[in-house]
Amino acid sequence: MENKEKQIFMATGRRKEATARVRLILQGKGRIVINKRDFTNYFPTIDQRTQVKKPLMVGKLEGKADVLANVGGGGQVGQVGAVSLGIARCLLEWDPALRSALRKENLLTRDPRTKERKKYGRKGARRRFQWTKR
Repeated sequence: MENKEKQIFMATGRRKEATARVRLILQGKGRIVINKRDFTNYFPTIDQRTQVKKPLMVGKLEGKADVLANVGGGGQVGQVGAVSLGIARCLLEWDPALRSALRKENLLTRDPRTKERKKYGRKGARRRFQWTKR
C-alpha cells in the first residue's frame, strides 16, 4: 500500500432502518467516535464492539486509523451493521486490493432483511386477530 494523497475516506452504510455516514481518517490514533461519543459508550456489548472493529482488523488498521460516524434510525443492532458496512466501504475506497479479504469475511454485503409490512385484516405482518367462537 503506497502512500496516497487523500487521507480521509467517506462512505455510507445501511442496515434495516439505520443509516451511518462514516469517515475514515488515516494516520490516526485508533479512536472510534460514533455520534460524538466513544464507541465503547455507544455500543454496550462486546459483540457489537467486535463487529464494528472487524473491518479494521481485516484491513490491518486497528489502532492506526480514526473512525468518525454519524448514525441514525433503527435500533442498536441495525446501527452496528450500518457502521460496520460503512467502515468496510471506506477501506475499499482506500485500498481496492482489500476487496477479496473483506468479501471473504462477508463485510461488503448489505443485509437486505427489513421489517415486513403490516397486512390488512391482520394485527401485524402475520399475526391474526384472536378468533372467538361467539
